[in-house]
Parts: sequence; C-alpha cells; structure tokens
Amino acid sequence: MNYKIVNGAVSYGANTILEEINFEIKNKEKIAIVGRNGSGKTTLLKALIDNELLSEGIGTEKFSIYKEGIQTIGYLKQIDFEDESITMLDEILKVYKEIISIENKMEELSLKMQEDSSEELAKKYLKLQQTYEHMNGYSYSKEYETVISKFGFSKEDKKKKISEFSGGQRTKIAFIKLLLSKPDLLLLDEPTNHLDIIAIQWLENYLKNYPKAVVIVSHDRMFINKIVDKIYEIEYGTITKYSGNYEFFEKQKRINYERELKDFEFQQKEIKRLTDIANRFRYKPTKAKMAMSKLKQVERMVKIEEPNKYDLRTFKTNFKLSKETGNLILKTEDLIIGYRKNEIAKINLEIYKYQKLAIIGGNGTGKSTLLKTIVGMQKPISGKIEFGHNIQIGYFDQKMAEIDSIKTVFDDFSEMFPELTVTEIRNSLAAFMFYGEDVFKQINMLSGGEKVRLALCKILKKGPNVLILDEPTNHMDIIGKETLENLLKEYTGTIIFVSHDRFFIKKIADSILAFEKGKVQFYKYGYDEYLEKSQNLVPEKIEIKKKEHKKTYISPLKEKSKLERALRKIEEDINNKEAKISELKEELLKEEIYTDYIMVGEINSKMEALQKEIEQNLIKWEEIQNNIEG
Repeated sequence: MNYKIVNGAVSYGANTILEEINFEIKNKEKIAIVGRNGSGKTTLLKALIDNELLSEGIGTEKFSIYKEGIQTIGYLKQIDFEDESITMLDEILKVYKEIISIENKMEELSLKMQEDSSEELAKKYLKLQQTYEHMNGYSYSKEYETVISKFGFSKEDKKKKISEFSGGQRTKIAFIKLLLSKPDLLLLDEPTNHLDIIAIQWLENYLKNYPKAVVIVSHDRMFINKIVDKIYEIEYGTITKYSGNYEFFEKQKRINYERELKDFEFQQKEIKRLTDIANRFRYKPTKAKMAMSKLKQVERMVKIEEPNKYDLRTFKTNFKLSKETGNLILKTEDLIIGYRKNEIAKINLEIYKYQKLAIIGGNGTGKSTLLKTIVGMQKPISGKIEFGHNIQIGYFDQKMAEIDSIKTVFDDFSEMFPELTVTEIRNSLAAFMFYGEDVFKQINMLSGGEKVRLALCKILKKGPNVLILDEPTNHMDIIGKETLENLLKEYTGTIIFVSHDRFFIKKIADSILAFEKGKVQFYKYGYDEYLEKSQNLVPEKIEIKKKEHKKTYISPLKEKSKLERALRKIEEDINNKEAKISELKEELLKEEIYTDYIMVGEINSKMEALQKEIEQNLIKWEEIQNNIEG
C-alpha cells in the first residue's frame, strides 16, 4: 500500500489552510498528525479522503497524488445510523454481513446434506467452508465480543436499541463498527475521546498490531507515543515529517530548531562580515576589485531562512489564594453516592492540604457523581462529608466547554467581576489568550478549547484554595495541556480532578482514587503504584533454595548475605541496561538512523524491552529489600 501527496494545498475561499502538503503513507505505517488547535489536522484527514479538496501548493515540485493498494478508507466523521430502532448487536453485525450470509448458506447445506449425501453438495459445502475460514468466520463472534467489552458495554447493552444510548455511547458504537470493518487505511480523529483508561490501553495495543495503515490525530501524548512510528507536524501552515514516536519527535524538533538557528546566525554573521569589508574598501581603487568579489560572494550564497520559533502561544496566570486552609481539606465517612436509591459506590476518604488527587475509572462508574456530591450539586444517598477550615472551592465541569450564549467574552467575564476596571478585565482575559478583538467574540462562536480557557480564567480569578476539575484537558491541544500541567504543579492549594489523560494524571497526581470492578480503591503513591497493582504486576518472590529435611537450621546472617548479593547483582544488571538505553538514545541522534523509520522503530522496541526488564528488576529489588528489612 502506498498513498502519496506531493506539493498539495487546501484552501477555503480566500483562506489557505495548508499551503504545502508533502505526505506519504506506506504499507502498515502508524502515523500521527500533531499541531495546535485550528492548525489544519482534521482538514488534512478530510483531504486524504476527498482529493477534490486539494490544489497545487507553493512548493517547487509538481503537484501530484499517487495511490496504490487502497480499496477502503475508514473515517469516523459523524454518527449516522440508518435505523435507530435496532439493537446495538444487530448494528455491529452489519460489519459481518458477508460472513453471516455464508454462515447461513452453510447451515442450509448442512440440513440438505442430512437427506442428500451427494458429492455435489459436499463440494459446495467445502468451498463455502474454505471461504468462511479465510474470512475468519470461526472467530468473528469472539472478535466483536472482545471489542464491545473493552469499550465498556455490558451483555445487557447489546440488546438495547441504538436510540437508548447517549451521544458518547453512540460514538463508541460507530467506532467499534469502524475498527471491525478493518479498512486498508484507518483515519482516526481524536479516537480516545469518550474512552476511559482501560479502553484506551486496549485500543493502543489493538492499533499497534493493526495489520494495515493507521493515521491518528490526537492530543493524547502517551497514546501517540505507544503506537506511531512516524509523525507529521503542522505548524505555520506547513508540514514537517519526523521518524519515530512522540518522545523522539519532541527531542528531534528541538535539535533541528537549534541547528537551523545556529546555521542562520552563522550565515548572518558571515554576510555582515563580507558586506562590511566591501563597504570599507569599495571606493579605494586598489581594493575595489576585492570589495566587489565579497559582494558577489554574498549574492551567490544560498540564503538560509530564520527558523520559525516554536508555536508556544498559550495562557498564563499567577495563582493567588484568597485564604489559607487548615491541614484537613475534606473527609468522607461511609459516603454512599448515586441517584435516588441506586447506589454507585461507598467512599471513605481523607484529603489533606497540598494533596493532588486524581480520580480515575471507567465511564459511568461514579467519578463525576463524586465531584458533584462534594460540591453540593448532587445529594448523597447516605454518609457524611466534612470540610476543613476556610475551604473555598473552584469547580470546573466538563459541560462548561459546551455552553451556548450570545454574550461576548468581555461581558460574560465582567458580569462575574463587576468591581474590575476595563484594563483589569482585559489583562485577565489576555492571560488566557483572549487578545484585542477576541474579547468581543460571542461565546457561542468559541471553540471547545476557548470555552475551557474562559471557564478556567473565571474560576482562578476568584482565588480558590481547592480546585475540583472534571476532565479539564478535554478540547485542549498539547501545548494547552502542558501549560495547564505547569500551572497546576505550581498551584499551592489542593486539587481533586477527574481525567482520562494518563500523561496528565502521571504528571499532576500524587495519589489516585480508582473506581474499578464495582469498588473504590485508594493508591497513596500515585499513578505508578496504580499501574503496578491494577495490572496485577505482583512482585516475583525470590525463592531461597534449600534442601528440605537435611537442614533444620538457617543462619539469619548467611541468608542476609545471600539477599545482599542478590541485590548487588540486580543493581549491576540495572546499571548495565540503563547504559545500553543511553547508547541506543545516542544512536537515535545519528542522521543515518533518525531518517530511517524502520531502524528507529527497532531501536525504540529494544529500549522499550530494556525498560520493561529494568521495571521487573526494580520489583525484585524491592521484594529482596523488604525481606532484608524484615
């Protein structure tokens, strides 16, 4: 399979969205498209489907589109079900229409063969059976059952009508159908939206092993990092290719920028030096010829353009807490949350000053319900919630990104803070990237990310000492997420937040409250502890071999010595593996390596394997250390 666009462009009216598209998909490549909100990522996906959107770009190469080996392109562009009165299972089984047709014919022939044992019927049955097997007919039911389960649907859900599901659930059903249809080219625009952490982890593995090409637009850094082997970045209307995963892209982008800037600055100094010499001597008869040669040198140079700076425009603010809290922030005693008499979970929890607690779990498990119960929007079924001294809560609801109002940004903000001057209001809004005429935009004309920024601006201006945030990174691009991460890390109050963004959780949270398997589990030491315990990474027990019945006494000092030797051996192995990882990272910086995506993929796989071995060694190390201390 090969799909190549050379020197393409996409324009809407007089506006050019992408001015020079050079994009290629080969074989089973897993590709990510990254860039700021509004940079043209979704536009590029649409152009891959509908080539009529493409025109000639500003590059020197001839505009061309080349396709080979592509019969089907899959793209989740909208939720469109022909008949919403049918069940979810019947809708999904449409994907297997051909397999089910063959299955029915085989059943009919099987019944006929009970009465007619002719060779002709047997041949027909055998031919159908071979086709059925070739189309994975014997495993298709297991395939769709697995995907339905991983996307968080129950057995009962399969019997429900499409019309009974929420918008997010309907999106997931459409997504399931897309994955099961297995197109030659799979285009995914923000595929992790509406998915919980468990479903995202499953999807990562599915896409990594998908037997055909995948192109992903996503702001989920960990998701991209684990799947892709090539990245196209859209910035300032142009597309730049990087071979490798997201971590490699970040590093290489910085290296490229620094190298290009250094080359540009060196050439500018050389131009200035040659021009100064020419200006000094051009009017001296004996030096005029030399002066002209210097000017010609400058003219003959292939000029290096100054590289674009990183597009890091983002919001910023200084947190000022209006009041200091006591040590205890929040305590729940036998708190049962839910709706009416439908109990969702029972929670006993204590949260203290400066704590940053992430609440995670599947969709519908009670995460948002807990937040709403804490802030008083939802009554508990039973139990107590006790707040500490001077608590002032700032609450962000994910629905704030969906508000629809004809008020302008300025009016909406000023109504909440009537005591502020026009200058103070403008300064507050500018800190969250509402500049100039932007403040007079109507709220219903804002993007989801802009609405999130406005909501956070209003919340933080009040100076709360406790932030309760429900999916704050939804609708944000990567730069926005990184900025919010830095803001929350510097925040001196207490934070309780719900998120499905694992990178965000790992960077912010110092503890985890997980809703899983009908229970609520607290993890004191953050996301790493949650990963280790929730994925059943039970530390291996180090068995001290001894001959039974022949030895009735074990010397504690001798056993301790053995354990210490085992510790040193593990530490030496960890050091060797870390040194090997460092060597592989150095390899990735070599031009002949980072320009070869196959080599990059192999090296990344080696580093990933070594890292897993180090993690296992650390688990063993901790187990031995505990034995020594015991």
